[in-house]
Amino acid sequence: MSKISLIAKLTAAEGKTSELEEVLRGVCAAAVEEDGLELYAANAANDESGAYYFFEVYRDADAFAVHGKGERMSAAMGAFKGLLAGRPEVTMLTPVAAKGLDL
Repeated sequence: MSKISLIAKLTAAEGKTSELEEVLRGVCAAAVEEDGLELYAANAANDESGAYYFFEVYRDADAFAVHGKGERMSAAMGAFKGLLAGRPEVTMLTPVAAKGLDL
């Protein structure tokens, strides 16, 4: 099966940047429970205040299907409530070449 990757843009609600960054740290820490989640990185945009990008790589479609459903991850993701200016913008990808990933 092919790996799945994605980029998700999250934008902080007005005045919620610091709180959102704490939640991002918590979600990344909770990701340890997801065996098929190979890379899960939250990044702040350098050119857009309050914008954050997740870069995610999953072992396969089965790993992607269970993302966020574990106890720790579900609780961590629930903390986003009220911190985002809107729904995340998600772009689904298929890895072609990478350093550090076994494709």
